[in-house]
Amino acid sequence: MKTLYRLQAIVVKELTQLKRDRMTFGMVIMIPLIQLMLFGFAINTNIRDIPVGVVDQSQTALSRVLIQTVRATQVVEFTEQFYDVEAAHAAIARGAVRAVLVIPKDVSQRLVRHKTVGLGTPPSSDEETSRPVAQWIVDGSDTMVAAAIKGLRAMPLTELLGMPANRTTPTFEVALFYNPEQRTAVNIVPGLVGVILTMTMIMFTSAAIVRERERGNLEMLITTPIRSIELMLGKIIPYMFIGIVQVIIILGLGYSVFNVPINGSLLQLAGATLLFIMASLTLGLVISTIAKSQLQSMQMTIFVLLPSILLSGFMFPYEGMPLEAQYIAEALPATHFMRLIRGVVLRDVEIIDMTYDVTWLAVFTVVGLVVASMRFKKNLG
Repeated sequence: MKTLYRLQAIVVKELTQLKRDRMTFGMVIMIPLIQLMLFGFAINTNIRDIPVGVVDQSQTALSRVLIQTVRATQVVEFTEQFYDVEAAHAAIARGAVRAVLVIPKDVSQRLVRHKTVGLGTPPSSDEETSRPVAQWIVDGSDTMVAAAIKGLRAMPLTELLGMPANRTTPTFEVALFYNPEQRTAVNIVPGLVGVILTMTMIMFTSAAIVRERERGNLEMLITTPIRSIELMLGKIIPYMFIGIVQVIIILGLGYSVFNVPINGSLLQLAGATLLFIMASLTLGLVISTIAKSQLQSMQMTIFVLLPSILLSGFMFPYEGMPLEAQYIAEALPATHFMRLIRGVVLRDVEIIDMTYDVTWLAVFTVVGLVVASMRFKKNLG
């Protein structure tokens, strides 16, 4: 009986302490609630409205009907129009679109020939019946997006011509760039760099100020002439080298073990990676100035880490998310780094061609340092 009383006393004490610790109590409630609601609505493997472009070399009423028929599937959304294939290639490389539909000049003749063969007219050659009426140029580095567009090969054209599916059904030719073998590792390994850096960099610095307070070192910092901004910079610089080592390990093993190519410039890769490391470390510092204990800093780190994994495009295509989830994803440094590292490593893009993501990470770092410095007060209060 005495054991039960002692056990009850400890339980009451822990519950009282938890009640007083409002931030921890709030995290206990809010983490599962927000994560469930967010990911329940945001995660969608049925991809819709993939941004694509078109090169219409035919410029006929039939080609326009063909575009509208493909758009009606709701799998893709034509957001760009290009006058030549070279411009289309460049747009895919910098990530402006995920694919481009190239409609040839003789599309009308190709469609008519397929229809007459389907109605019983014998083809003049096997090549004529297998000749595609148009071509999709697809960024194959994202296997889920590529698979969704490959599913459009025949269905829209069959409906357009009002003919049953058979060996003469007109099809799209699909050309997969950057990952023609559709190997998942090609897409996953560069993304892992972003996930691992997010986890380790934020974790390292999220407890930086809290740890100094818990160890009693804050008094020593107060007596020094160091400024807040200098302290913040001093906290993140050592971890930048750790982040660089992690990137070398991940991409090195990815190349040697999984044969993941590094098509872009190492200098461009280093620039993009350093920007992201600084942004992640800065985010960790902001968390550290908010948290009251290392436990709280870990909880807040997890709160940031899960959306960074699920909403950044690492596991699920960005285009499959509802608009509200995309807004949240845009606020995460990992989302912008996913675009940068996949663009540099897989598509050999210069980071100057992805100025939006570069600028966002740079501004995030500066603002984060200012916020962390302002929140850190050189006193014990």
